[in-house]
Amino acid sequence: MSTTQRLANKTAVITGGSTGIGFVTAKAFIQEGARVIITGKDEQRLAASAQALGAAAIPVRADVRKLEELEQLARRAQEAFGHVDVLFANAGIGRSLRLEQVTEEFFDDAFDTNVKGLFFTVQKLAGLLKPGSSVILNASTVSTKGAPASSVYFATKAAVRSLARTLAVELGTRSIRVNALSPGLVPTEFQGKMGVPPEVVEGFYSLVKAATPLGRLGQLEEIARVALFLASDESSFMTAGDLVVDGGYRDV
Repeated sequence: MSTTQRLANKTAVITGGSTGIGFVTAKAFIQEGARVIITGKDEQRLAASAQALGAAAIPVRADVRKLEELEQLARRAQEAFGHVDVLFANAGIGRSLRLEQVTEEFFDDAFDTNVKGLFFTVQKLAGLLKPGSSVILNASTVSTKGAPASSVYFATKAAVRSLARTLAVELGTRSIRVNALSPGLVPTEFQGKMGVPPEVVEGFYSLVKAATPLGRLGQLEEIARVALFLASDESSFMTAGDLVVDGGYRDV
């Protein structure tokens, strides 16, 4: 078996890289030879995550909702790397409210983070991407689903799936690939931030498991391995796609 590292001498930026899918993906990228910038909003957690990842990880505090902080992120990436080979626009939030409960603030926060923030992350870093680079957008298996109290969150992820198509066309002229990665339900700190009581979360987990052909939830490492595939040259002829990693939940 070859021992060649799939991301040897590559540079990567992962937004929302201090926890969950972003953190485990950063770990996988580093193990495969990449140098990685991880971002987050909580400075202490970000610093602790970077320390856990080791010398190949650079922490940069950035709130993707704020364009000036994304511009600072791009400057830091240029200073540290000179260029970017892999961009994983991973930062996102998800909360559930029924239609009659949704406020303008709730709506704006979801779209500002999951859609506006993701779009401008790509825009601000696009100038650093080399031909052959890979952009990965964290979408979700829910982008084509419907469920009560989920209209805003599901709509943001449908928008991300659309952006994977249109950005792939636009950046394809520079030989840059753009794909969506759509995880199923994977227990992370993400669910704990949704403001939902633990018993409700556990009930939702049970419903999803019952509707999933593999009969279980996903694991962070399973998502990270697919992100690694999209980041590597193994996926060199893939763009505008959507890799669904959900145990079959979406398609049955």
